[in-house]
Amino acid sequence: MAVYTDVVAEELGAFLADYDVGELLAYKGIAEGVENSNFLVHTSRAYFILTLYERRVASEDLPFFLGLMEHLHARGISCPQPVKNKRGEVLGRLAGRPAAMVTFLDGMWIRRPSPVHCGALGDALARLHLAGLDFKHSRVNALSVNGWRPLYENCRQRANEVQPDLKHFLAAELSQLEKAWPSKLRQGVIHADLFPDNVFFLGNKLSGLIDFYFACTDALTYDVAICLNAWCFESDHSYNVTKGRSLLQAYAQVRSLSDEERHALPLLARGAALRFLLTRLVDWFDVPPGALVRPKDPFEYYRKLRFHQAIKTVRDYGIEG
Repeated sequence: MAVYTDVVAEELGAFLADYDVGELLAYKGIAEGVENSNFLVHTSRAYFILTLYERRVASEDLPFFLGLMEHLHARGISCPQPVKNKRGEVLGRLAGRPAAMVTFLDGMWIRRPSPVHCGALGDALARLHLAGLDFKHSRVNALSVNGWRPLYENCRQRANEVQPDLKHFLAAELSQLEKAWPSKLRQGVIHADLFPDNVFFLGNKLSGLIDFYFACTDALTYDVAICLNAWCFESDHSYNVTKGRSLLQAYAQVRSLSDEERHALPLLARGAALRFLLTRLVDWFDVPPGALVRPKDPFEYYRKLRFHQAIKTVRDYGIEG
């Protein structure tokens, strides 16, 4: 989440008049994240999250995202629900941007997840994957292996400003992953961005999953690899095998990983690390002037990628091969 486009109270009030949500009392921008402009909106009836879609979010993808949230909620997944306006539509326009409101989930995200939190995340991720298997729509993952080379080309000229010889390192890793990337793993809907700030807890109990605007159709195990990167490393970028074991075992208790998926996990983890390294590099060099946004450090994912390159077996992540 972030704020790239400002919204004045008069515009927001006129927008909300088309919804049966009560009168606007207050609103504020949300600075976390890097993709869309987000606001916490307080009306006389409830709290909502308002999103203005921009940057990498294509307007033609919005029905997929919003429909997926409705689908998952109907199957017992705790996630925001799109709010329909008085015409029954979930998508409108505000400040020149496509816009939608979703319900507010109670809870808070955990800045330093414990193994217990990682286990809860693994369980919820597996349930999300199973719930999405009968979702009738699909969306290509534009940020999977076929999308990495354009990202690399976007940032390669300045990559060495972050780390000496990073340009060569990225080129070599990209070439290797393009050749070895698996294509026959089980596919389904994945969240693709399930970082700790997109998972809410009440104490140690997971209360909801948010921010589905990278969701797509891809290998389910790739989503697991993304979560290993996002949840199981410490602040010094060292891998915590206890957290990894907790996440992977909890996931497998709900949806078993095949032998092929286990074997592919180290490669998928490398790919996930490269994907976030590249998008963070692009964002690091391309923050719009005046935007209320904090670019995330790309060097974090350089360190994680180096760890995955040294992995010899899935056992190093905390489970049997």
